[in-house]
Amino acid sequence: MRKMKSERKKRLPGIRGQVFFGFGFFILVILALLWVFQIALLGPFYRAIKISEVQGMARTLENRLEAENLEETAQRLVNATNTSLVISDELGKPYVALKASEKFVRLEGLTTRDLQAIFEGVNLKGGTQSEVYRFSQDTWFGGAQEGILYAKTVHTPSGLHRLLLLESELTPVDSTVETLKVQLLCLTLVMVILGSGMALLLARRISRPIMAVNHSAKQLARGNYNVSFFGSGSREVEELAQTLNYAAQELSKVEGLRRELLANVSHDLRTPLTMIKGYSEVMRDLPGENTPENVQIIIDETERLTNLVNDLLDMSRLEAGVVTLDKSRFNLTASIRAILARYDKLAGYTLSFQADREVFVVADELKISQVVYNLVNNAITYAGEEKTVALAQSISGSRVRVSVSDTGDGIPEEKLKDIWERYYKVDKEHKRAQVGTGLGLSIVRNILELHGGSYGVESEIGKGSTFWFELEMEE
Repeated sequence: MRKMKSERKKRLPGIRGQVFFGFGFFILVILALLWVFQIALLGPFYRAIKISEVQGMARTLENRLEAENLEETAQRLVNATNTSLVISDELGKPYVALKASEKFVRLEGLTTRDLQAIFEGVNLKGGTQSEVYRFSQDTWFGGAQEGILYAKTVHTPSGLHRLLLLESELTPVDSTVETLKVQLLCLTLVMVILGSGMALLLARRISRPIMAVNHSAKQLARGNYNVSFFGSGSREVEELAQTLNYAAQELSKVEGLRRELLANVSHDLRTPLTMIKGYSEVMRDLPGENTPENVQIIIDETERLTNLVNDLLDMSRLEAGVVTLDKSRFNLTASIRAILARYDKLAGYTLSFQADREVFVVADELKISQVVYNLVNNAITYAGEEKTVALAQSISGSRVRVSVSDTGDGIPEEKLKDIWERYYKVDKEHKRAQVGTGLGLSIVRNILELHGGSYGVESEIGKGSTFWFELEMEE
């Protein structure tokens, strides 16, 4: 299957080839249309236009049959269209007879009886009749000519009966067609040469930046996150290059965080495992060391390992989108109090909670408790020498805000945008008092986004940090 896909990719033409052949095909289509319309269809088009012109002249005369300036109007039309005409009554008596050239062709020598017979014949056929005829005439270009003969009977509003006979010559287009053939042949050669050059130039202009972006993308796929993408030639290619540059920066950041995670997790796992192993060996080898204190140390270190693994599993499930929320209406204020009660025995730390009323929300109580736990644990980790953590609940409109403040060193402003990222730690020096995977705040962010809540942080160097989140209240 992989071989078939590879062969199929080889068969596919590149952008340069597609643009070149597409542009070339477009030129061929245009040239073919020019040849068809200018050579093959020139005669039929000219004939159709000439017939329409004669019919339009007949309609104009029909509306002027009873006008005093009929002959003047007819003369103007004859001069404009090079069309001869005869107007007679139903008995064949001519009223107007005008020639567009030196002589008539089909209208020449028509008698009264001929005009009367034409009137009766046309009237029987519905009132209109037209034909295209050929005739021989000595001209400088020789050959036979064609003409149009159009007849129409008209009944005027005053009860008069008139016959309109119009005759127009069709100018031969053979010499015109031959001239156009020579011009189109020259034009075809010029367009093929210019079109091929433009197609190559356009194909190269479009394909070159895409090929450059593709080359850089292959380096990015190999793990070179320092590669830069340069796009030119079109707005879309420039936007693609900018997007790929952003992706490369984000991948580079994630790669750095991943390496940091491995270092942190390796340290955090090694430390409790070493202590568990050491105390277990002491309890096994030394009499009297099987004390409750040593057992408690092993239990504490085991709990640390469990918390690390749980954080990793929670983050994996959240990012995979497989976490479902079990929403219910619960007392958020009481839930926070219950969480803080579990920290009462934490030696040396002062935790407080301010709330002026009981607030209910509709959310996943277990997940929101996890948010509070992570924020409190984070505050305790970075509480500083004062070891004070303050929680506060405030209400703004229909939303409730819960804030967690510490008295630590604070977070530099340039690092505030990164602290919600997975694996990120403000303190790059891995200290025993600051254990953790760096996943806590990222878990907080994902849970709050699942609930449609908002979150943020405010920090000042030397004065501590305040993390907060908001949820919709349920009355």
